[in-house]
Amino acid sequence: MILQTIMLTGGVLCLVAAVVLVFWPRWIAAVPAYAGLLLLHLSTYIALPLRTLIFWGIATAITAGLYYLTPSGEPDGNRSSNLYVGFSSLAGGMLGILLAPRILVLGVILGAAVGQLAYSRTPAGQWMHGRSKLFLRYFAAKCLPVIIAVSIVCIAIMGRVID
Repeated sequence: MILQTIMLTGGVLCLVAAVVLVFWPRWIAAVPAYAGLLLLHLSTYIALPLRTLIFWGIATAITAGLYYLTPSGEPDGNRSSNLYVGFSSLAGGMLGILLAPRILVLGVILGAAVGQLAYSRTPAGQWMHGRSKLFLRYFAAKCLPVIIAVSIVCIAIMGRVID
């Protein structure tokens, strides 16, 4: 009982750390999100199939690998796009949970795309405006880690909400 409570607390703290890292990226947000998901699963707070844990583990490993291959920051050194992409992907994930849990990841992806589109319309994101190739590269480099982390956090939330 005590071990389950410790794992539950550690899992929630890891998920909170992942959400903080989505907005202020100092490290890969998907790693603490996946650790939190594992801890919540091991604490029997949520029950997930093994294939779900394996899938998100592989996605986290790919995200961690891509993190070290992509350049950090933006051309002007600004990191304000994380706020746009983070808030909109969280909103898309929560809307996906409310509408139909099967479309949760689609909601996160659409939310991240809308957030990046909104950021590209600001003065700080003007360098991206009008260039679709640059927009897609930026989406793959910066939004993919956010999508993976927010999807894992939303799955952990959904695992408790649906039960």
